[in-house]
Amino acid sequence: QVQLVESGGGLVQAGGSLRLSCAASGRTFSSYTMGWFRQAPGKEREFVAAMGRSGGNTYYADSVKGRFTISRDNAKNTVYLQMNNLAPEDTAVYYCAGRGRNDPIGVRARWAYDYWGQGAQVTVSS
Repeated sequence: QVQLVESGGGLVQAGGSLRLSCAASGRTFSSYTMGWFRQAPGKEREFVAAMGRSGGNTYYADSVKGRFTISRDNAKNTVYLQMNNLAPEDTAVYYCAGRGRNDPIGVRARWAYDYWGQGAQVTVSS
């Protein structure tokens, strides 16, 4: 069992930056692929980014590629999402998620993740 807690959300102006953190409980964090999803009001939860167990493989949604960077520190049981050049359309609740599989199949799909955090609000003003 893994518990995930996000932090670092907030209000930022367009063009600004934020870094989200997701702290995981348990001693098996390094065995999980970790992902970030987001859900805007009235929309489906969508994939943002993911990173494999060792950090060697990363995956991004086209909408955030080049602006967002996912990273992890297995020693600290933490995964991060650095968000730069934020735009109002990035406004959403951001969720951290974990899964035991390390292959690319389903890495962008909500159904493929076993554990979820409670979410962190990110609001970008224009």
